[in-house]
Amino acid sequence: MARRELEEKNIRKLTRMGREGSSLGMTIPKELVKELGWRERQKVVVKKLGKTLIISDWHS
Repeated sequence: MARRELEEKNIRKLTRMGREGSSLGMTIPKELVKELGWRERQKVVVKKLGKTLIISDWHS
């Protein structure tokens, strides 16, 4: 796969969740989820560091 295709594969859009639209969600590439050993409905922690979000396992 070309470098550009790999970079574009990890570009995601934020999507409004529910009718009210008070939350936004995004998908995570299944390859990354599998690599991390995560599963559906797993709890994760989201931290803000400057303009970056860090997502980690809830138990870590």
